Amino acid sequence: MISCVIFDMDGVIIDSEPIYMQVEQDLFKEVGLELSHEEHATFVGRSDLWKVLKEKYKLDINIQEIHKEENKRYLDIIKNSFDGSPIKGVVDVIGELHDNSIKLALASSSEMKNIELVLTKFGLLNYFDLRISGADLETSKPHPEIFEKAAKMANRSPENCLVIEDSANGVRAAKAAGMQCIGFRNPNSGNQDLSTADWIIDSFDEFDLEKLEG
Repeated sequence: MISCVIFDMDGVIIDSEPIYMQVEQDLFKEVGLELSHEEHATFVGRSDLWKVLKEKYKLDINIQEIHKEENKRYLDIIKNSFDGSPIKGVVDVIGELHDNSIKLALASSSEMKNIELVLTKFGLLNYFDLRISGADLETSKPHPEIFEKAAKMANRSPENCLVIEDSANGVRAAKAAGMQCIGFRNPNSGNQDLSTADWIIDSFDEFDLEKLEG
């Protein structure tokens, strides 16, 4: 029986992957790196992009400073020019789960201030019992640490947890944590391999609470 649902945020609640992609592509140019969109898409859902790229391409960058600049640009867009709504149907799913007393957690690679800004902007902050930022952890998805921590904080066994993810890295992390996983196919998240998810949806209209109870 599923008693805790763990949501990713970027690409699941807010269609923000294109914002991150553009901010990061601009920063790539500024540090003299040409990275294909295909390689860039492999980092969707991860929090260690700059660490990996610095090592792989021998970049002369300060990771802490570039994280700070990336986050500043992202927050500026969300606060001042993003006029979008939550991804279609996700608010209804969150409300249905909440009304059925299922514990809700949010586990995102974004920094905590980004998480709280987005949830506040959409009026969803009070729905989530737990909020976990991958930026505060030692390892990044596809490592299962973020979901293992969510289960521990929720006082739930992995088999009682369901993860909703839009990225290959997120799905791999959920399965490595021993959890069921819904793969949400978001075209704006790039060509993500969600094939190891237990259930793949193209729209939150396809979400069925009875599947959780079965």
